[in-house]
Amino acid sequence: MNKLPEPVMSKYRFVMLAALRAEQLQAGAIPRIDSDTRKATVLAQEEVAAGVVDAWDGTAPAANGTDASAEE
Repeated sequence: MNKLPEPVMSKYRFVMLAALRAEQLQAGAIPRIDSDTRKATVLAQEEVAAGVVDAWDGTAPAANGTDASAEE
């Protein structure tokens, strides 16, 4: 992958999204696209490039409604 996909604003954002998605895949998440690769990191990059990974910026609460900073 030599060119940054259009929906991704920066290289840093692409790498961070792919890293987070790779962690999910390694933990057992179901792939969102069909791919010939079995490597979680490559599959995660393909998913981000295809635009099927939703970006989470950390300012909004997590999807499950919990806020880690509120737990003290």
